[in-house]
Amino acid sequence: MASTTLAVLAAAADDIPFRARTSYSHSTWAKTFSSFPELYIQPESVPEVQKIIRLAACARRRIVAAGSAHSPSDLTCTSSWLVNLDNLNKIVSVDHETGVVKAEAGIRLYELSEELDKNGLALASLGSINEQSVAGVISTGTHGSSLRHGLMSDMITSLKIALADGTVRSCSKLEEPDLFRAALLSLGALGIIVEVTVQAVPSFALAWSQTIDTDVDMLSRWPSSLWTTDEFVRVWWFPYTRRAVVWSASKTYEPQYDPPTSYYDGTLGYYVYHNLLLLAQAVPRILPWVEWFVFGMQYGFENPSTITGCQPSRKALLMNCLYKQYVNEWAIPLAKGPEALLRLGSWLNQLKPGDPQYVEHGIPFSARGLWVHAPVEVRASYTGTRDSGENRPFLDPSVRDGPTLYLNATLYRPYLYDPPCKERYYEAFEWLMRDLGGKPHWAKNFETTGEEIGQLFRRDDARDEGLGRWRTIRNDVDPKGMFVGPWHRRTVLDGPPLDLEEVEVAREKGPQGGLLVIGTVSG
Repeated sequence: MASTTLAVLAAAADDIPFRARTSYSHSTWAKTFSSFPELYIQPESVPEVQKIIRLAACARRRIVAAGSAHSPSDLTCTSSWLVNLDNLNKIVSVDHETGVVKAEAGIRLYELSEELDKNGLALASLGSINEQSVAGVISTGTHGSSLRHGLMSDMITSLKIALADGTVRSCSKLEEPDLFRAALLSLGALGIIVEVTVQAVPSFALAWSQTIDTDVDMLSRWPSSLWTTDEFVRVWWFPYTRRAVVWSASKTYEPQYDPPTSYYDGTLGYYVYHNLLLLAQAVPRILPWVEWFVFGMQYGFENPSTITGCQPSRKALLMNCLYKQYVNEWAIPLAKGPEALLRLGSWLNQLKPGDPQYVEHGIPFSARGLWVHAPVEVRASYTGTRDSGENRPFLDPSVRDGPTLYLNATLYRPYLYDPPCKERYYEAFEWLMRDLGGKPHWAKNFETTGEEIGQLFRRDDARDEGLGRWRTIRNDVDPKGMFVGPWHRRTVLDGPPLDLEEVEVAREKGPQGGLLVIGTVSG
């Protein structure tokens, strides 16, 4: 290709490496989307990143930065240049007295956690997994499971970002604060984050308990103690059996120990569940029974059933994602959580007036013949009004002046086959979330796009603190659109097409359901 030849020739002009290769197949971790980038590039230094940007400008190519590609959307799909930051993963400095750590932005969370532990430090909060790069975590708005913590970007005190003109700019809440707030949740559309400064905390262990009981018990504790008794809390809700698993943890100095395991844990349970989900592709109505059986085997059939553990935070806060999956997660006010679960449960179970658990759900789509597998993941965070909003990303979807509830409707893909319920379930789920004043988690498989996204962020824009402000800053630092593509155009961009913006030509459905993006153009 002409652009590849240009890049190779230009690379020979200096002694800075250009670590590019062709014939690379890119896909998300969940295999939900795939694409074939023209070049796959793995820089190992900031000057290499700057060189990539200069060459892309000459070749009129879009750049997509990616780490683990754990986000199941097509955000990182491209037919242009894909830049993987896995080799930009060194610790730059550690201040043992203050806990301030500088690291290259491609470092994965598990690598960072291990390095911090060697220095007696830890991250104050984690999401459910630790496979993502630090740059990816903050760029998509990843959060944890605690009202005492907000987005993981709260831990970032400053960062460096390579922009479309090839310069690297430092920013923080004091230095170029608008660029900082835009880059803290950039969606990869501003440039390439190359370094972050993290405020770590002294390492700590968590004593945790996990109890399965009726959802009535869980909901009764919602307004009083459910989210506040312990520092970290997460819930899995099972709509057919009306049960809930409540996991809660607090810091401790007690001796550490792992939770008990049973014969069903591990390989046996994994394949039993996986094959039952595959069977349900053909006979969806067995899914309520699958839910009862699988989660009874895992957690116990009696109410209540409890297990405990005491582990380092970097281990205790993680969970096993099990299978490739679609995830559709929204942020709503915490106080609306019971209403959301009761309405969704009433719709999924097709309850009628007179049923003790019936509530008027208002969802304008039929659930007849629809069967989903569960659970729904339920977590809370609180970005709140800390620092008077100065450190808050412009695209933060969480509630502005109070605690936020994140509801995650997960759908597994047994042996990479799409569940037949996906379209209707997510259509109804998103309708309910919008009705409750919600906003989508940017990294997930939401279908709401374009004008509706603008409406959801209109209130923030009225104070020049939301999507409108982010767009202005994005256009200032990347006026030709080197870092934007079809996903951005569908969701967050407005105005006419940009000079280097990548445009999708076609896509096709894979044999099991995943989508293959087979052609895009830029420049």
